[in-house]
Amino acid sequence: MAFLQVNYYSQVLGMDRHMNVILPELSDHNPSWTADMLQDIPVLYLLHGMSGDQDIWQRRTSIERLVRQTIVAVVMPSTDLAWYTNTTYGLNYFDALAEELPNKVASLFPQLSTKREKNFVAGLSMGGYGAFKLGLGTNRFSYAASLSGLLVGNPKFGDIPDDTTQAYWTGIFGDLDKFVGSDNDLLALAKKNTHKPQLYAWIGEQDYLKPTNDDFIPRLRDLNYDITFETAPGKHEWYYWDKKIERVLEWLPINYVSEERLS
Repeated sequence: MAFLQVNYYSQVLGMDRHMNVILPELSDHNPSWTADMLQDIPVLYLLHGMSGDQDIWQRRTSIERLVRQTIVAVVMPSTDLAWYTNTTYGLNYFDALAEELPNKVASLFPQLSTKREKNFVAGLSMGGYGAFKLGLGTNRFSYAASLSGLLVGNPKFGDIPDDTTQAYWTGIFGDLDKFVGSDNDLLALAKKNTHKPQLYAWIGEQDYLKPTNDDFIPRLRDLNYDITFETAPGKHEWYYWDKKIERVLEWLPINYVSEERLS
């Protein structure tokens, strides 16, 4: 697998951006792979949480090692602290990541698939919200996975630790009294989506965001979404996300090849 750090210009945001890409390549590590196999490669967009950036999955998890025997590309972009949202202060991060980025990836890496059935999105915490938002708010992704995500939440975002200000949240989402039913409300997006991506959510039983998941998942099922919801003892921490990203890889339709383990 190759690991690439890509600088590119975003016309949507009007500034240089960064993404990391794990890319399958021919090598003696996978002698059975052929050039024909490395065409139309499935793509997983992997999204970070509030304190992270495009580097954080690489730094805190085993993602590169986990996919080294599987034909899948992993694209790790950054949304800064913008919640994968077209903000009220004029920076349209949702458009940049949901529309512009896949087109940029296709132009830079033509061996990667542009087919919906081979494009997936996953993320943790803020990125779990983002993964469902991209999955439900566009028709680009056939599978979307949330690890410890803020799913729906409430307009006042009272479930998030109080290290942010009201001005921050209104700068991202606008009038919070109008959040429900808006394009930032995952349930509203789910009601409008006609393609219904496959969905997966995991959250720890001790996670402060678990009530939002417990409330949201039944609502999705009422809308006839096929969603796998799993929980286990765990907090809002990287130890669990490092383990559960492999569960996401097993769930995706990518012929995941796990590493040999003796215990």
